[in-house]
Amino acid sequence: MNSWKQVLDTFLLQTQTGDLKTSSYPKEYSDLKMKVSFGMGMPARIPWIAFTAPEMQVSKGFYPVYLYYQEFNVLILAYGISETSEFDKTWPVEIMNSTSTIKAFFDKEVPRYGDSFVFKDYNIKIENDKVEYLSNENKIMSEQDIESDLRTILNYYKKTVSIEIRKEDSVLSQGLFYMEKQLEDFIINNWNKTELGKRFSLIIDDGELVSQQYKTDIGQIDILAKDKETDSHVVIELKKNQTSDDTVGQVTRYMGWIKKNKNDENVKGIIIAAEFDKKLEYALGVVPNIEVFLYQVNFKLKEFKGV
Repeated sequence: MNSWKQVLDTFLLQTQTGDLKTSSYPKEYSDLKMKVSFGMGMPARIPWIAFTAPEMQVSKGFYPVYLYYQEFNVLILAYGISETSEFDKTWPVEIMNSTSTIKAFFDKEVPRYGDSFVFKDYNIKIENDKVEYLSNENKIMSEQDIESDLRTILNYYKKTVSIEIRKEDSVLSQGLFYMEKQLEDFIINNWNKTELGKRFSLIIDDGELVSQQYKTDIGQIDILAKDKETDSHVVIELKKNQTSDDTVGQVTRYMGWIKKNKNDENVKGIIIAAEFDKKLEYALGVVPNIEVFLYQVNFKLKEFKGV
C-alpha cells in the first residue's frame, strides 16, 4: 500500500468479502493513530477507519473518521464523535453549527454514527477490483482530490487538539502530561538519534547508566548529561504540567547543586517543553546558560532558536 488511495481501495474492497482482519493496515498516519474496523466476530454494518490523537480513543473521543454506509454505497469522511463514552471535549462550535449531521445528510435514521458530522461524501462504485469515488455531480474523484480532503480534515483536527492541549485544565493537557512522563524514557532509549545526543553524553558509572532521575539531596534531576566538548554537566528537565516559572526555578536549583557539589562552574541547563511561551522567554532572558528544546507529538526534538 504505497498511497492513501490504495489503502482506502483495499479497505472498501475488503468490505465486500466478510474478512474482518486488520493487521495489514498502517497503525499510524500523518502522526496520528490509525485504526480500522470491519466488526468483531461478525461484519459491522458500518466499517470505519479512524484517526485519533494520542490519549484519545475511538470509544471515547472525537476524531476524523471514514464511515462506509454500504446500504447506500456512500463513504463519508466525517467529524467523528464517539458513541460509546462521552468525552469532555468535542469539535468546535463552528463545525457543529454549520455542518450537517450524518442522519440529516441521509434524511433518515442510520444504523450507527448518525450524530457525527459530514465533512465529505463520496458515492462508491466497485467493479471487480476497481474502486471509483464519485462526487455529487457524478464526477470521478482523483487520487489527489481524495488525499487532499483527508489532509484538510486531519490538519484541522491537529489544530483543534493543539488548542485543547494548551489549556492546562483540559483533558488533553492531562494526556500530554502522561506523554511527558513517557518522553523521558523515549529520550534515554533513543539518545543518539536526538539533537541532544549529538552534543551531550549520558553518564555511565561502574557500567550503569546514572543519568536518568539523577539523585541529589534536593530532588531528582530528570536527566543529567555531559557536554561532549567541555565535559561540563548539563541539567535536563521536562516541563511536566507546571508553570514556566516553576520549571526555570527547578532547573536553576539543580544547576546550583551541581555547581557546588560537582565543582562545575560551567554547568548548563536545558528545558524540554511542548511549547515556548512568553513567561519562559522572559525568565530565560536573565539566565543565558539555559536552552529550550521543543518536542512534537511524534516525539521529534528540535532546538528553539528564538522568536
